Amino acid sequence: MEAVTNTIQTFDIASLRSEFPVLNVQVNNKPLVYLDNAATAQKPKAVIESLEEYYRNYNANIHRGIHSLAEKATAAYEATRTQVQHFLNAGSREEIIFTRGTTESVNLVAAAWGKQFLNEGDEVIISTMEHHSNIVPWQIICEEKKAILKVIPISDEGELDMDAYHQLLSPKTKMVAVTHISNSLGTINPVKEITAAAHKAGAVVLIDGAQSTPHMTINVQDLDCDFFAFSAHKVYGPTGAGVLYGKKALLEAMPPYQGGGEMIGGVTFEKTTYNELPYKFEAGTPNIADVIAFGATLSFLKSVDLKLIREHEKALLQYATEQIQSVGDIRLIGTAKQKAGVVSFLIEGAHPQDVGVLLDQQGIAVRTGHHCTQPLMDRFGIPGTVRASFAMYNTFEEVDRLVAGLQKAKKMLI
Repeated sequence: MEAVTNTIQTFDIASLRSEFPVLNVQVNNKPLVYLDNAATAQKPKAVIESLEEYYRNYNANIHRGIHSLAEKATAAYEATRTQVQHFLNAGSREEIIFTRGTTESVNLVAAAWGKQFLNEGDEVIISTMEHHSNIVPWQIICEEKKAILKVIPISDEGELDMDAYHQLLSPKTKMVAVTHISNSLGTINPVKEITAAAHKAGAVVLIDGAQSTPHMTINVQDLDCDFFAFSAHKVYGPTGAGVLYGKKALLEAMPPYQGGGEMIGGVTFEKTTYNELPYKFEAGTPNIADVIAFGATLSFLKSVDLKLIREHEKALLQYATEQIQSVGDIRLIGTAKQKAGVVSFLIEGAHPQDVGVLLDQQGIAVRTGHHCTQPLMDRFGIPGTVRASFAMYNTFEEVDRLVAGLQKAKKMLI
């Protein structure tokens, strides 16, 4: 592994790609070009091996056992919590709650924080570009509490209207929940400015970091956000594991999200007391294997030169944007000045699903549709887009194959 690590740190793309086995597969007798990373990123060998090692050698339930396997599993699971704390630069490990993913993290906050702090007439602010997972939970709790949901508009370029945001803020604003990077547009939102303004108005802030964690270094203390949610599988880890960061004082003031084992201090038929943080929000047997494997993911990420990778991804995005436009009859959706990871577009006169099918026949994996952002698509008056999304292992040659595929699809469809 040491030799591999050294070559990765000089950003040898071939060595980096060799760490991801699925990149060697054939799709429709063509080498795979995987450009659906915003949906889920591929997994390095270290993650796959970690999963196998757990199930082969020390599969056991955690926190409850005194036997050796349980103790080993517990230590590995809790080690990941500490790694996540450092990954986010959280103030303490008690502020790291494990969930199934960003969706559950947002639902946890909407349900538990909303139950405790949201009242009739209060206001929650989200944005036009939110994923459904950062819309629906707020709709549910606002309806229950008779609160009001307000929406930040966006420009034709796909940037938040910050003047409108500042006008929406009022003493009635209790929560601002926004995405850090749009999964459909790639827009990087000014979340530090958003957070500071919300705090000045007396509101708390949740940042959906599902798309930012793969492309940016996150420092929750610098952002000063109250909650930050992300999914392991977007950042080269396994599916079914996610994180909610929350400021300790807020988490302590919130009621439990679910009831069951582990989240209790003591149970009688008359009264139950709750466990301390972070376990108060982790009811039942957790996703042990995938959390442990996420620790392997974070170790892998420490073995690579993230600065070089960020530069590579930025150059790749610029190149892809220019080359896709060169196909002609292309409408880009999302042209913000600050972007990461995503080129979303339409071939004029062609349905995005048809384009996606033709690309798949050439071994090129992209995402088509509304990307769980239907209100955003309504804002642009379109049914959906073709979305190419990039990761550290993608290459300029793969972009060239995408462009060739689009040229072929264009000839067939219009």
